[in-house]
Amino acid sequence: MNSTRVRIGLLGLALVAGLAAPTQVSAAETVLSPTVEEQRLERAVPQEILRRSGFDAVTAEFVRELGAARSYGEARRVVVREGSALWRRAVARAQGRGPAVGDLSRDDDRPLYWARLGMTREVRTWEPGFGLTGAQRMALLGELERTSRGQTAVRYPQGEGIKRVLVTGFDPFTLDRDIRISNPSGATALALDGTVIETADGPARVETVVFPVRWQDFTEGTVERTLRPYLRKVDLFTTVSQGRVGRFDVERTNGAWRGGFPDNDTIGRTETVPVADPASQPQWTTTTLPYGKIVAARTGRFPVYDNTSVTEIPVGGTEAVVRADGPTPGSTARAGGGGNYLSNEIAYRATLLRDRLGLRDVLPGGHVHTPVLEFGAGNTDPASGVVTDAEFVRNRGDIIAQVTGILRVAVEGSAGS
Repeated sequence: MNSTRVRIGLLGLALVAGLAAPTQVSAAETVLSPTVEEQRLERAVPQEILRRSGFDAVTAEFVRELGAARSYGEARRVVVREGSALWRRAVARAQGRGPAVGDLSRDDDRPLYWARLGMTREVRTWEPGFGLTGAQRMALLGELERTSRGQTAVRYPQGEGIKRVLVTGFDPFTLDRDIRISNPSGATALALDGTVIETADGPARVETVVFPVRWQDFTEGTVERTLRPYLRKVDLFTTVSQGRVGRFDVERTNGAWRGGFPDNDTIGRTETVPVADPASQPQWTTTTLPYGKIVAARTGRFPVYDNTSVTEIPVGGTEAVVRADGPTPGSTARAGGGGNYLSNEIAYRATLLRDRLGLRDVLPGGHVHTPVLEFGAGNTDPASGVVTDAEFVRNRGDIIAQVTGILRVAVEGSAGS
């Protein structure tokens, strides 16, 4: 009887121990498949861009460093170090520092984009010898995204006498239409990061960050998480994206609506922009940039417009209508001046954050759309695989220069605000 009780007791302890013992998770069990965005990396054009910019060795170097990690902590340090280094390298190249490796124009934003995707793909599919949970893998991907986009590198000088300006850009997009595409807003971010613009009101230090063209990242709060620490510290901010052909637009009004156009992972979203505290969410936000002064100034060869158009469903209505002079009271947003894609959404989120921080009346901020960055007249066929030409380089340089001019006017036009 006692012997039986002992055996039963031991069996019970073994069962309890088995239930309580942590399950060992292998890295292979948490491996993720490459995203649609990452899968484009193997095409000929991305590989040529990487080779002709000297960024073709970035992924291999990263793999060597990551492969030497023997724990999650070591892997995280590698990811933070190498992601930060990629951002610094891209900024240095764009600003003419360091050796001129490759024959692509130095202000090209595409090497950063494709090199980052090579690194994220490696983290997503990595199988280290130690256990790596799914949460840890996602944390590594998050660190890599933030560091390689400049989101952890915003640094402003202390003291008086200098204005502080924050500018955001975007990755290339619509890559299934033309995989050669560059985004002038991303190129502008690289060209201006850490630079000083001399204005009539003194020097203005510019810091920049770049955002992905992915709905899910915005849903998860990447804009608010990145901008919130800085909006109380800056004197002016502007989100920037590529817009219409042949023109700049200062977008007067931003709408709380996603129009469903596919992102870089070919995912669409048609819904109200999801934000924290939706009960207090407005349908519209507005720019506080000095748009009148920006439009009136001579900032470059492209015309600049004060764009007041929106698409709304009026109170009592059921159909969307275009309003050239802005939204009517109580209407429901269907597109801001900048449309209903992620350029409108970043403008909406940034200006809503400004307002919720109580900065509406003291912080100039809004959205600027650049012209579409076009290739030369003889290089319009995406199938040609020709990744650059003289007109393409000239257009990008002119857009970057004109954004710089717009920022100068905005700083001077906001003096005393």
